[in-house]
Amino acid sequence: MRIRTSTSEELPVLQDIERAAGLCFRDIGMDEVADDEPLSLEELSRYQRAGRAWVAVDDADRAMAYLITDPVDGNIHIEQISVHPDSARRGVGRALIDHIAARAAGDGVPALTLTTFVDVAWNAPYYAARCGFRALTEAELTPGLREIRLSEAGHGLDRWPRVCMRRDVGLGRAATGQRASDGS
Repeated sequence: MRIRTSTSEELPVLQDIERAAGLCFRDIGMDEVADDEPLSLEELSRYQRAGRAWVAVDDADRAMAYLITDPVDGNIHIEQISVHPDSARRGVGRALIDHIAARAAGDGVPALTLTTFVDVAWNAPYYAARCGFRALTEAELTPGLREIRLSEAGHGLDRWPRVCMRRDVGLGRAATGQRASDGS
């Protein structure tokens, strides 16, 4: 597996990855999430052109997962991370997160943030146990994170409990002495 920035030609593949990854939500009664369409090609293109879209690729250079980010209140916010089910449970998502954490550290960015579902095993519990994130209290939310949560609520995502999470750069696997492959 290697991690690199995405190309404009593979943006439709990113949509396919997200659709396939979303299907598992149907298995836990979250059909609306499973049926939610991915970002448009135009939206993905903005991330790609800004250098804020990364893919994990196999030996044939085919994308099997992707991650896009936004700058939010001085941190790097993970807007979306999706792993194709055929590549799930192999550390691909964690490698993407570790790659972004290493980039953040190199750029002097203090933390990664994300928003996610509290009660979905491969969401908040996974990010806390495997990726070094911690849940933020309401008092710890920055203005940008509050804005993101309001937008999510407007899209109906608050039907299920959600949480904002933070990973201070340098915590997680890197702090335990494990070296994550950043694909460079």
